[in-house]
Amino acid sequence: MAASNSEKGLIVSFGEMLIDFVPTESGVSLAEAPGFLKAPGGAPANVAIAVSRLGGRSAFVGKLGDDEFGHMLAGILRENGVADQGINFDTGARTALAFVTLRADGDREFMFYRNPSADMLLRPDELDLDLIRSAKVFHYGSISLIVEPCRSAHLKAMEVAKEAGAILSYDPNLREPLWPSNEEAKTQIMSIWDKAEIIKVSDVELEFLTGSNKVDDETAMSLWHPNLKLLLVTLGEKGCRYYAKTFRGSVDPFHVNAVDTTGAGDSFVGALLNKIAEDQSILEDEERLRKVLRFANACGAITTTKKGAIPALPTDAEVLSFLEGK
Repeated sequence: MAASNSEKGLIVSFGEMLIDFVPTESGVSLAEAPGFLKAPGGAPANVAIAVSRLGGRSAFVGKLGDDEFGHMLAGILRENGVADQGINFDTGARTALAFVTLRADGDREFMFYRNPSADMLLRPDELDLDLIRSAKVFHYGSISLIVEPCRSAHLKAMEVAKEAGAILSYDPNLREPLWPSNEEAKTQIMSIWDKAEIIKVSDVELEFLTGSNKVDDETAMSLWHPNLKLLLVTLGEKGCRYYAKTFRGSVDPFHVNAVDTTGAGDSFVGALLNKIAEDQSILEDEERLRKVLRFANACGAITTTKKGAIPALPTDAEVLSFLEGK
C-alpha cells in the first residue's frame, strides 16, 4: 500500500527561486530576441515542485523580494503543493531575474540580474529551524554559497538538518557567470562536498570539478568521499551513471524530441529524492535503485519536451504512461 501524503517523508529544498526570461524565439542571442516570456525557475525550487508533482511532500526555504515577482513565485510554489512557511520576503532587495537564451544547439546562455537580489540576503536568524528539522531529505545547490549572509544561512541549515537526521542531498548546479572566478566556484562547491550523502553532478560539472576531460568511472570516483551513499553523473541524452558503496553502473536514456533542457536535471533529482524519502534502503539495493533511476531518467526526458522548467515537470501519471509506451 502506498503511503498517504501525510506519512511521506518531507523533502526540504534550500536556495534560490527566480524568474527566467526566455526569448519568444529560439536559437537567437539575448540581444536579437524580439521579446521574452517569464518562466519561474531556480534549481532548488524546481526540485521542490518536481517532488510535489510526483505525489511527494516538499517545502522550500529561501528569500524572495517583497515585490510582485516575489509574491508571484511564492504563489506558484503554493499552487504546486509546496509548503511555503520557509519563505522570507526582503523589502530592500528585488527578486532575482535571469535572462536565458536557448542557442540553436539547444544549450543555454545566462545573464543574471542580482546585485544583490533577495535570495542572497537570507540570514541564519531567518531560518525556520523546525521546518528544517522535520526534513527526511535536505536538498541544496551551490549558488547560495556565493555571498554572505546567505552562505552562513546555508551552512546553518545544513548543520541543523544533519543533526536532526536528514539525508543531505547536493546538486552543485554550477552557474559560472555568478561566481567571481572559476577557482572560487570550485573552492566553495568543494567546501561542503564531504557533508552530502547524495550528490548529483552533470558531465560538464564533473569535468569542471576534476579538471579532467574524461567522463569515466575513474574521474567520477575521484569525487567519492566516505560519507557518500550515492554519487550520480547525469550525461544528458546518454542517460546516467551511478556509484554506491558496493556497486556501480549506468542506466540508459530515453530518446525524445528535446525542445528545452531547462529543469531536466531538477526533474531527475526530484524523482530520485521522492523515492528515497519513501524508502532509504533503495540506496543499498542495486536492482531497486536502477528502477528508480530509470524512472528519474524518464522524468528528465519528459521535461525536455516542453519549454520552461516548472510547466514541463511531469506528474506521476505522465511518467507511468510514458514508461508504458517504452
